[in-house]
Amino acid sequence: MDYRKTAQEILDKVGGSQNIVSAAHCATRLRLVIADNSKADKEAIENVEGVKGVFEASGQLQIILGTGTVNKVFDEFIEIGNITASTKAEAKEAAAQRQNVFMRAIKLLGDIFVPIIPAIVASGFLMGIMNSLDFMINNGFINMDTSSSIYVFASLFSNTAYTFLQILIAFSAAKAFGANPYLGAVIGMIMINPSLQNAYTVATEGVQQTQSVFFGLYDIDMVGYQGHVIPVVIAVWLLSVIEKKLHKVVPEVLDLFVTPLVSVFVTGYLTLSIIGPVFVWAENAILGGIQWLLTLPLGLGSLVMGALYAPTVVTGIHQMYTAIDIGQIAQYGVTYWLPLASAANIAQGAAALAVAVKSRDKKIKSLALPSSLSAFMGITEPAIFGVNLRFFKPFIAGCIGGGCGALYASIVHLGAKGTGVTGIFGILLCLDTPVQYLIEMVIAVGVAFVLSFILYKDAQPADVQTADAQEEETKEETKEEETKEEELHSPAVGKLIPLTEVKDETFASEILGATVAVVPSDGRILAPCDATVSSIYDTGHAVCLTTRTGGELLIHIGIDTVKMEGKGFTKKVADGDQVKAGDVLVEADLDAIRDAGYDTATMMILTNADDYASTQKAEPGQVDPSSIVMKIEKA
Repeated sequence: MDYRKTAQEILDKVGGSQNIVSAAHCATRLRLVIADNSKADKEAIENVEGVKGVFEASGQLQIILGTGTVNKVFDEFIEIGNITASTKAEAKEAAAQRQNVFMRAIKLLGDIFVPIIPAIVASGFLMGIMNSLDFMINNGFINMDTSSSIYVFASLFSNTAYTFLQILIAFSAAKAFGANPYLGAVIGMIMINPSLQNAYTVATEGVQQTQSVFFGLYDIDMVGYQGHVIPVVIAVWLLSVIEKKLHKVVPEVLDLFVTPLVSVFVTGYLTLSIIGPVFVWAENAILGGIQWLLTLPLGLGSLVMGALYAPTVVTGIHQMYTAIDIGQIAQYGVTYWLPLASAANIAQGAAALAVAVKSRDKKIKSLALPSSLSAFMGITEPAIFGVNLRFFKPFIAGCIGGGCGALYASIVHLGAKGTGVTGIFGILLCLDTPVQYLIEMVIAVGVAFVLSFILYKDAQPADVQTADAQEEETKEETKEEETKEEELHSPAVGKLIPLTEVKDETFASEILGATVAVVPSDGRILAPCDATVSSIYDTGHAVCLTTRTGGELLIHIGIDTVKMEGKGFTKKVADGDQVKAGDVLVEADLDAIRDAGYDTATMMILTNADDYASTQKAEPGQVDPSSIVMKIEKA
């Protein structure tokens, strides 16, 4: 694979470097934030060699290239486009600024809960294993010493993340809100302080203690917030607001002492007296509404949500589902949402697998098969964006399969002990009910695979071209044969000089290709012929053009002017623009170039001169836009 060619084609088809706000990559995807989405041709990008799928999500244009490949293409991409590489976090931040308020809120939830998922997964898996061991021990299936250190320690470890979950959430939320994460952790500790009655004991023992607040205005229950999510997030948001305000008004000499003290005390007081009671009620209402939906008669609510889960992945809304899982585990002991997500994810994998089985196109097969296996493991983006959405009908088949699997999960009340893992490995969170989980998977996979196999059809056999395509190709070949000769005009008003006077050995010796040099008297740099702007440097000191005959021209303004970092150059065109002979490409401040100590000689180079049978250059002398300085004839 030619990584540079792939990078160049992607750059051209997204509208050039001028259309890129930010560029980064993750393990499998090139992540671009685009200034004008209308300039990005997603369909054309999908046909670039190496590209396995293209989609827009979370304000980013994400191009799937695969592990290993994406790194190499990205390196070429930023070099060719003269683009500054961004971190994934910076790209996400740039994308977030271009999203609406709702999507920014969803992203914020993702920023809070995604970092703590590994801790929750570890505890969830261990809880599932311990519950299964207890079941087998109590029913005589195995004989195990429950006083051994392994068993005792495993039991101790299994619920630790959930016992102190509010501290994890508070720490992560503080980082997301820009507050001191350690102060955030303190707020989490306050909300589950041992001096407060444990929230889980209230159901059996009732509220044991109340406290008057705001000088006797009303009483609150002195109950901890174990298992609650929303109150913690709101409390830490308030902490961030107070802390940032105090940093601005408190003198530096007192800031270290006053700001933490006041931030924690005020936030803690308002949390226990107002935020906690109000938002516990709100959270319980939301969870109650979700549970009502999932328990509608005949499982209709789960059917609908299972079918709609994949579309929410496309929009990015699924980032908030971890909060639902955590809330349900705290309230019901299990999450009924995770099995629904598992059914939806594995169904998309089955739909992609059907495409891989049925398609005769080798490229589609090579993309669909690994994408489907990834979805079976719970990672659905390659299957959804690379295959199913691309052909649409498989996506619908996957949605229907996910709905059917979720319907069964609702009927048998299938729940998971933890969160963070779906697909095949999700069974480790459902070890109390593994058979029901497997049946759910079989239903989701079976329905999605059959429907996708029936609905999907290759657009046409991969090895057959349509008559229209052949005719178009013939026209292009005829056109190319007719256009073999081309006249290139001077790129500036000024004096055409011999190459012996050019003060740069690379240009003077024509290492880059057939070269002419003009010392401009006018700062307007012009197109020498009708052409396409294949690339214009961010600094504006150089422009690359592609002519009608396929000539690749480089117009370089001045010598070593790249060091001016764009000062003195005003770009008048962008990558991909079509220009006519005489159109202004760049306006250069010649005085600024000279004042900076650089030569203003402007070179026009035919970099693929080997593709031409002859190149004839004009004699040195005065030139203007009507002057022909080079004639080229295609080989």
